[in-house]
Amino acid sequence: MVDVAKHAGVSHQSVSRVLNAPETVHPDTRERIERSMATLGYRRNSQARALKTQSTGLIGVVSPGDTDFGPTRMTWAIENAARQRGYATALSVVRDQRAATVDSTLDFFLSHGIEGIVVITPVPALAEAAKQLSTRVPLVLVTSGLWPAGNMNVAGIDQELGARRATQHLIDCGHRSIAHIAGPMDWFDARGRVVGWRQALAVADLSAPRMIRASGWTAEAGYEAAQQLFSLPALPDAIFASNDFIALGLIRALAEHGLSVPGDISVVGFDDVDAAGYFSPPLTTVRQPFEEAGRAALELLLDVSDGLTHVPNFISPELVERGSTALRG
Repeated sequence: MVDVAKHAGVSHQSVSRVLNAPETVHPDTRERIERSMATLGYRRNSQARALKTQSTGLIGVVSPGDTDFGPTRMTWAIENAARQRGYATALSVVRDQRAATVDSTLDFFLSHGIEGIVVITPVPALAEAAKQLSTRVPLVLVTSGLWPAGNMNVAGIDQELGARRATQHLIDCGHRSIAHIAGPMDWFDARGRVVGWRQALAVADLSAPRMIRASGWTAEAGYEAAQQLFSLPALPDAIFASNDFIALGLIRALAEHGLSVPGDISVVGFDDVDAAGYFSPPLTTVRQPFEEAGRAALELLLDVSDGLTHVPNFISPELVERGSTALRG
């Protein structure tokens, strides 16, 4: 660190701040120090740091192991946020919520001096299992369907708000019969989107058509769920799909029945997957700010580790308008 400071023409304290609290250092100074680190090949000695500070700089992340878009992107976002703050992450994939599995996860983390745990909890069973972890180490749940209780702290993305914005967009387009194809109802996200859809319709004094449930988050599940539309007495003039892949399967099913999007029916998705802008037509959807939510979860965990308490931090999603919705009439 002394060599880096001399090379960059700054104080030893400035180098330390770049390593431990980079946001407190002027960008120009931080960039100069980082260039010197790269030139000199400086690497932080984590073992020496742990001995000096009694801190390992290691954060545990528990993921359900789903390959679905949301949990995967959130895992990446948390890992990236931790790295930016100088922390490393240890990932444990928990595909079942048995007590033995959770206990082994905790034992692994504690044996490696973990400083705190972020648990991505899309389903209630994993959230319940996480209670066992919260009694022994600082913990933050990343979810959309829970509020803090006991030692558990919560951060995430406001799914209800996102669903309200999607539905309100369809209302603003002049649609009055707005159906919803829901995701798997054992997921907090799917439940929140149902609530937001119903809230927006209620505020507009519109009745909610029968909700259709998809068996999964895939395009195939959306295609299969869409078949139920054609047995209804009348088709809706707009549909809010619980995620983009369900919307993709829905659009395919509508096309097979000679219905165009948005000419006959407007469609809104949720997530804004990377390919959403290349659907046919490009999909209007709700973008989830995973990176911002990942930073919020990590900052909350660090605050909890310091003994601070906070209200839940639910980040607002953003509506992205594209070609799958149109003004009625």
